[in-house]
Amino acid sequence: MVSEGQPAQQAGPGQGKTKVVLYWLEKSRAQRTLWLLEELKVEYELKTYKRTNMVAPPELKKIHPLGKAPIVSVQAEGAAEPLVLAESGLITEYLIDHFGPSLAPKRYQDGKEGQVQGETEEWLRYRYFMHYGEGTLMPYLVIALLLRTMRERSPFFIKPITNAITGNLESMFLNPNLQNNFSFLESQIKTAPNGGGYLCGSRLTGADILMSFPLGAAKGRAGLTKEKYPALFDYVDRLEAMEGNKRAVQKIIEVEGSYDPSL
Repeated sequence: MVSEGQPAQQAGPGQGKTKVVLYWLEKSRAQRTLWLLEELKVEYELKTYKRTNMVAPPELKKIHPLGKAPIVSVQAEGAAEPLVLAESGLITEYLIDHFGPSLAPKRYQDGKEGQVQGETEEWLRYRYFMHYGEGTLMPYLVIALLLRTMRERSPFFIKPITNAITGNLESMFLNPNLQNNFSFLESQIKTAPNGGGYLCGSRLTGADILMSFPLGAAKGRAGLTKEKYPALFDYVDRLEAMEGNKRAVQKIIEVEGSYDPSL
């Protein structure tokens, strides 16, 4: 389907209208790319896919060799072939660079343009959290998913063994690391510059959109509670309540009939 947003902005002088296609997979990181497109008000085509036995369908490999989601293709007017982008961070940076630079903070302090250590705190946070979600937080959430799946799907006669193994891994490794990360993020929200509200300051950035998926998943099943991490929990609630995010969710409900944000 095609969104009801504004026509795609030009990617550069004289390039005209750009065709953007999002290849969306259920229960995946692709939902935040859909939110980003809604936030940017870029006209796009949405192609949705369902998982089979928890994995992406082989049809996605026709778009990108790894067959993972999200995938975005971008084709400028007059271009012979579309540019195919994979990896959430790259997709987010590329779309913001061309269609919504306001979702990235100002890079340099006044009078320090191009200087080493001349960057603003907002921009350094932005670059950090563009990588932190996938590089640090998400692996722990994937481990949590695998341990939960192992526990839930084990045959009944070996459940005592799998429960003991997964329980030990959670108590000795997983939970301490999740708690350490949630405490870190709680402090980052509380100390965000310019009055805070978001990870990089007082306004939404692409980094917040990228962080919405792992934190939304953590709020559901990984121990992110309002009692233990009130500022972080409220931050996730604010992200989920944003109009662009709600439009993205509604778009999936219209196409798929429902939306499940869990891992």
